[in-house]
Amino acid sequence: MKSAFVTGANKGIGFETAKQLTELGYFVYIGSRDKAKGIEAIEKLKALGFSNVDCIELDVTDINSIKSARQELEVKTQHLDILINNAGIRGEVPQPASKVPIERLRLVFETNFFGAVQTTQVFMDLLKKADQPRIVNVTSDLASLTNHSDPTWKFYPFKSSAYSPSKTALNAYTVMLAFELKDTSFKVNCVNPGHTATDFNNYKGEKPIEQGASVIVKYATLDKDGATGKFFSEEGETAW
Repeated sequence: MKSAFVTGANKGIGFETAKQLTELGYFVYIGSRDKAKGIEAIEKLKALGFSNVDCIELDVTDINSIKSARQELEVKTQHLDILINNAGIRGEVPQPASKVPIERLRLVFETNFFGAVQTTQVFMDLLKKADQPRIVNVTSDLASLTNHSDPTWKFYPFKSSAYSPSKTALNAYTVMLAFELKDTSFKVNCVNPGHTATDFNNYKGEKPIEQGASVIVKYATLDKDGATGKFFSEEGETAW
């Protein structure tokens, strides 16, 4: 059975992504910073009839937690087919560029950027053991510098100077990693689920959570001819 690990998957779009992957027959490991909440999440999935789920405690901002999660995962599976770096925080708002506290910047980047990078690096050897490994870095509309420069873009006024740059940096890392792995069977992409209604935005998003998660799942399960090193949204490839 193919396996997938989804960080920050005890709730929200991460949980829905995990659910959709279990429906496709993957054995899904839910990464949760709070182990109790992770257990609650898998119990919900089991109540729906899915037995192909488990949870692993993981705090992406703590390298020791990541290493422990990887060691626990290796006991449970010999390889990892999919890694979805979903864990993320918005940070306190507003975030004006001239005033956003450096501490807030560091906090957001620690989770959204450095957390994804170090999780990927630590899990890389398990991914390399899969036949067609896939990495999805969950990003945002607000990561696009092209769109942020377009006054006609519907989200043009939303300039979050901690959250948006953290996702732009994640996009850049995705390009670099995809290039490094271009001669392998890896597919590495950043995927924007869109403005999805979750507690992340006080459920003000335009899309139902099932729709947002389905975009992530689509690019996490690309076949051997799929693209790599790209920025995707539901509408297709997105401008950097």
